[in-house]
Amino acid sequence: MARKDRMSGNEAVSYAIRQINPDVMPAFPITPSTEIPQMVSTYIANGQMDTEFIPVESEHSSMSATIGAEAAGARSLTATSSAGLALMWEELLLAASNRMPCALALVNRTLSGPLNINCDHSDGMGARDTGWIQIYAENNQEAYDNFIQAYPIAEDPRVHLPIMICQDGFITSHAVENIELLEDKEVKEFVGEYHPEEFLLNPGKPIAVGPYAVSNYVMEARRNQLEALERSKEVILEVADKFRQLSGRGFGLFEEYKTEDADYIMVIIGSAAGTAKEAVDQLREKGKKVGVLKLRVFRPFPAEEIANAIRHAKAVAIMDRTESYNTHGGPLGSEIEAGLYRAKATVMAVNYIYGLGGRDFTVDHVASVFAELESAVENETEVKQYQYIGLRE
Repeated sequence: MARKDRMSGNEAVSYAIRQINPDVMPAFPITPSTEIPQMVSTYIANGQMDTEFIPVESEHSSMSATIGAEAAGARSLTATSSAGLALMWEELLLAASNRMPCALALVNRTLSGPLNINCDHSDGMGARDTGWIQIYAENNQEAYDNFIQAYPIAEDPRVHLPIMICQDGFITSHAVENIELLEDKEVKEFVGEYHPEEFLLNPGKPIAVGPYAVSNYVMEARRNQLEALERSKEVILEVADKFRQLSGRGFGLFEEYKTEDADYIMVIIGSAAGTAKEAVDQLREKGKKVGVLKLRVFRPFPAEEIANAIRHAKAVAIMDRTESYNTHGGPLGSEIEAGLYRAKATVMAVNYIYGLGGRDFTVDHVASVFAELESAVENETEVKQYQYIGLRE
């Protein structure tokens, strides 16, 4: 039975961690995710959970300890943001290649430089090729719901990969919203106990973790890891369906908001999807056929599914909250356009960069993007295929 409360996104994720009661949490504080290990350690100190909390001297060490604990057979996690995730870079690759189903609560914050503590997705998107599953939240409710689903996805024997549960720094992590919480018993039953098949502290069944691989084995290992990531898509949908039956909330790889008959669709990820939805509601009242596709799962990337969901539109805006520095688009722009090409979809696509370093992104911005798409289609106005929103030129 759900109960209502008011919580920030950090509080909501910490509450979910308390309910799951994992075995080990190493962590090092960094804005804006600091509150998560702070709150979890308070739960532990108050006797409300018995997780082993390990204070370490850096984020590199926190992920190293998380991997070590997971390898030993413990359900493990950590939390970080921005430069903390960047300092974990080496270890992120090891967690995935060693098939460790640990969890990471990522509170998205821009990477330096210049130094800035506000939200964009350069940290999570920068780690997009490390082999981790990545799931993003629009609001505090989704941050809570997504974290409860993390371990059932990561620990599934078809997957056995690490998972990042991402939310936008300060926008959701520190803002307080009304949310619905599940009862402790419901969460524990949904997540279940962790019983790894192979682990280091398993007497009589020795295994090697992180061995050296000669050239004849590396490609096969990488392919096996890729196939696990591909299978995770099916598992994510199964877990989402079970969670929906439990809570009445949620969706799978992405959410389609008024896209069924839309001529113009905005593809977006994270908290800005709420802004886009508000703009869509206002424009619909004026007779404009517009919609939003909010991406939830960024890894594995649902290219084919997205292409099929937007191919009927006259034009789509692909919104990136980070810069790839490839000089022709952001991560979502590159991957969605590639997906459209492979699906032989002819819809016009324009890639926009917005919200870097916490720059405002408003309803008016969304409306202007839709207006530009409409003008390009109806009046054949020339549109820059890759541009910044709200930039002081």
